Amino acid sequence: MIRLKYIYSLLIVLFLGCKEGNAQAQSPKEKIDFNELSEQFLHRIKNNENTQEIQDILSSTTIDVLEKKLDTNDKKLAFWVNIYNAYIQVILQKNPDLYQDRSEFFKKDQIHIAGETISFEKIEHGIIRKSQWEYGLGFVGKIFPGEFEKRLRVDEPDYRIHFALNCGALDCPPVAIYEWERLDEQFGKGTARYLERTTDYNIDEKKVLVTALFSWFRGDFGGVDGVKDILKHQKLIPTTKGIDIDYKNYDWTLKLDNFVNL
Repeated sequence: MIRLKYIYSLLIVLFLGCKEGNAQAQSPKEKIDFNELSEQFLHRIKNNENTQEIQDILSSTTIDVLEKKLDTNDKKLAFWVNIYNAYIQVILQKNPDLYQDRSEFFKKDQIHIAGETISFEKIEHGIIRKSQWEYGLGFVGKIFPGEFEKRLRVDEPDYRIHFALNCGALDCPPVAIYEWERLDEQFGKGTARYLERTTDYNIDEKKVLVTALFSWFRGDFGGVDGVKDILKHQKLIPTTKGIDIDYKNYDWTLKLDNFVNL
């Protein structure tokens, strides 16, 4: 009888010990730094290395783990900009003909992340722009964003993402590898470089020609007045008073492998 009680007590101790050990243990996916993973994704693309292992990790992780790991606004912004830019390269390098129907290309669910298959539009407008309606010019949000989007979207949008996202076209910003620890610095440099390249001010006519991005997402920039403030801050126009804005045509010629260091 005493021996049976001893065995029973030992089993209880072992059971409780196993439960405690399991509670403290982390799964391999919970140990992953997803920001570093997104950076490595782009490094491998830049170096013409295979990225399938990284794609498999992104696909097989869970929304719970990803939500837990992307626990600041800068981590979310850096991760999703890198992921967007990486998959543009991966998918279009494999099948550039997809770019012939750009509307279908950006809408198609073809990116596997955290058990879901999502589109470039979902990443850009739903997650990075915090549930904006893609046709709302930055003034109209989505009425019923999905659960995936609500859990992983940014807390505070940043208009500078428009000068960081590369959609594969010649007039897109080049691809930088964004690090959340110095995201503000990189966004600042990327914005300054892109706007300097794409902005033309005619002092005699007091007219400024700017990228079409300022028109398509005008609400993200604070409207026309906000665009002028940004251009003045970048020292591309001398004043915000009496300046007319016109928008350039966007060159959608496919251009991949367009990397830059920021």
